[in-house]
Amino acid sequence: MRTRSISTATALAVLFSSAVLSVVAAGSASADSATVLAPGGIVADGALKRVFVGDAEAGKILATDYDGTLVDSVSGITAVTDLALSDDGTTLYAAASGSHEIVALDATTLDVLARYTVATTYGPRHVAFAGGKVWFSYGDQWDGNLGSVDPAVQPAGSDSAVQLGQFSNRVWGQALLDTDPSSPGLLAVGETGLSTDSMAVLDVSGGTPQLDAWYNGDYSLNSGISDIDLVPGASQVLVNGKERAAYADGKFTAHGAYPDGQRADIAANGLVAQSNGNTVAVYQPNTTLPVRTYDTGATTAPTTLRWAPDNSRLFALVATTGGYTLKSLSDPTLNNPTLTVNAPSTATRAQQLTVTGNLSATVALPSGTSLNVTRTDLESPNGKALAPVTVKADGSYSFTDTPPASGTVTYKVSYAGDAEHTAVSASDKVAVSRTAPTLTLNNNGKVYNYSADVSFTAHLGSTYKNRTVELWANPYGADKPNTLLKSGTVDSSGNISVTVDMTRDTDVTAVFKGDARYAPKTVKSTGYARVKISTAVSKHYKTALIGSTNYYWFHKTTAPLLTTTMTYYKGRKQRFDLQVYSGGSWHSDDPQYFALGTDGKSAVSLDAPGQSGIKARIRSTYVNSASGDTVNTTTYGPWKYLYFSS
Repeated sequence: MRTRSISTATALAVLFSSAVLSVVAAGSASADSATVLAPGGIVADGALKRVFVGDAEAGKILATDYDGTLVDSVSGITAVTDLALSDDGTTLYAAASGSHEIVALDATTLDVLARYTVATTYGPRHVAFAGGKVWFSYGDQWDGNLGSVDPAVQPAGSDSAVQLGQFSNRVWGQALLDTDPSSPGLLAVGETGLSTDSMAVLDVSGGTPQLDAWYNGDYSLNSGISDIDLVPGASQVLVNGKERAAYADGKFTAHGAYPDGQRADIAANGLVAQSNGNTVAVYQPNTTLPVRTYDTGATTAPTTLRWAPDNSRLFALVATTGGYTLKSLSDPTLNNPTLTVNAPSTATRAQQLTVTGNLSATVALPSGTSLNVTRTDLESPNGKALAPVTVKADGSYSFTDTPPASGTVTYKVSYAGDAEHTAVSASDKVAVSRTAPTLTLNNNGKVYNYSADVSFTAHLGSTYKNRTVELWANPYGADKPNTLLKSGTVDSSGNISVTVDMTRDTDVTAVFKGDARYAPKTVKSTGYARVKISTAVSKHYKTALIGSTNYYWFHKTTAPLLTTTMTYYKGRKQRFDLQVYSGGSWHSDDPQYFALGTDGKSAVSLDAPGQSGIKARIRSTYVNSASGDTVNTTTYGPWKYLYFSS
């Protein structure tokens, strides 16, 4: 038991002892995609409808379908750096620079068919198939060269199938290689060892390569080569995805350029797919406006591209945070138009507004192109079709509408596409004004006794269609959630009520969610709840009036026991107030706080004064915040009067 002492009063004031009062507690799964750590070549097989991707770091080759879904893989291709397919698509060849081999694999099963040793310490690096042979580049920066593998030599994998030194003293480093199915005997060679990189086109249809054209790098055609492509149907190469160079009479000459790019691949029909950062653009031959653009989402480095042999897909090996992921880009030959919609930002309900916009494309649109228009609002949440609008010759269009509903109104304009263009849609939003409704809630700021049943009534004024109001109660304290007490239609007077048991301070909220003409509105009313307090006095020998006040009488040597019962809350304390009567008035000591037990009780023993004739009074109080929490409003218990006799 915890105690508190009391001393006798002086003539001017009551002196309280410093003894401390004490308290006595009275009881997906989704399909895998192809992702590689370091790109090691990419090639598409038209017969099998597969895409093969090499992973130089993992020493693997992955096979996917045309949707980019992983279907097979093979390991043990050490430091694979490039891939090529035989003309018939049955054999896949890999440059394995780690083991210095050309590895032949069955394109259907990825079983290894043969391994051809390349007698070099650098490479093979790049690989291509032309003239019935596998061509590869190898060597260091100072002695780059070209070699070949003849698959017809038996047994498969024999050293006699490998020929080295077939383009000596021409290139520095391990050259880039490219072929074109429409020119099966040609091989493009791009040097990579110098900023003044050289390039060549070789005829490899015979026994040894024959030089068709040669450029001894002098910065006139490029400043270094990172990509080279033979152009189908023309005596040209495309360098670095941008610069076109024609070749004739053994020489190269500049022949125009595409917009800025880094890498490219050219389809059999001449379409050029070009990467530039995270964007892929598709161009018709010798044009400067793209037919189609894609945002690949690449995070770093240019994107590696490869066309499907039938031109139906474009495959992009895209740099991401987890490596390089293969993406399949559909409809690469369709032009993607640009569509804009411009609606006023604000409008008044039932008044006409005008929406404008533009439809443009790098491939001419059909004359009289029509656009579909849909309006979505609170009256038509699933959208309402409006009259189609025709695009003018300059690509512009406009239409008028009178919005019947307030709130956010969305105008969506759509083009269905055609044989040369993809579908496209765009939208814009209009904030159509709504009337502010009248919504009130009574009892704000009122204080109630503990556990009083209080009726909170919300009143809703005029609205359009919605007459529903929600009533929520959020008692103070983190342990009590905001709770929907009632949701219903107001009565004929616009009222709806709910009864709240006021055991805590409580925010009551009325919510009207609005309708097509009236805006949403929320109002809040806070009711405050007192705690329940009672104090029991014991160890007295009688009760009797002194004047008109009833006192508990104690002998001067008896210590009163004062037991307070208060509504419990975790961590709650009661404030114990003590006053002594002297000189015609009550004098207060500094109040002290004592924790409640889990049963809400707190027992305080007051030391016997040892002197008769002393009048004292005590009370217990809950003080919002100071008592350890803020879930109730400050509540004062009744005074209990004590008299110490002889």
